Amino acid sequence: MDYPQPDFERKICPPDQLARRMAELPRPLVFTNGCFDILHRGHVTYLGQARALGASLVVALNTDASVKRQGKGDDRPINVMENRAAVMAALGCVDLVTWFDEDTPHALILACRPDVLVKGGDWAIERIVGSREVLEWGGQVHSIPFLHQTSTTQTLQRIRQLG
Repeated sequence: MDYPQPDFERKICPPDQLARRMAELPRPLVFTNGCFDILHRGHVTYLGQARALGASLVVALNTDASVKRQGKGDDRPINVMENRAAVMAALGCVDLVTWFDEDTPHALILACRPDVLVKGGDWAIERIVGSREVLEWGGQVHSIPFLHQTSTTQTLQRIRQLG
């Protein structure tokens, strides 16, 4: 028996289709980005809070090569981008998932022109890539404080200690 593709897979959007797909989303549009390698409570809380700042949420993922350049470890990312994108797209608070191969999502932010730009609480607003431009066109920039002190790095350390 053939089963239909899950609806959430339709949320995955190649960067070259982003402009067309974003035009279908309600505004205000919230944009965030990151690796989101091993999804945990801190991630989903943050994403839910980000989504609450607008009518739709676009998440841009670092490609595998982009993650490797961040120096998080030779074995990172644990999950390949295609799998990270599918998990992200399955979240109800996420409206669209795309990706970028550069070291920062600057070009993608300029192309998306979000109304709201969001990063986690470890980022000062003035250090958030694209913050100057978003503020210049009248948007908002938020650094959302962490409610749960957890991280992928901590999770991997615990797993490695058990093995």
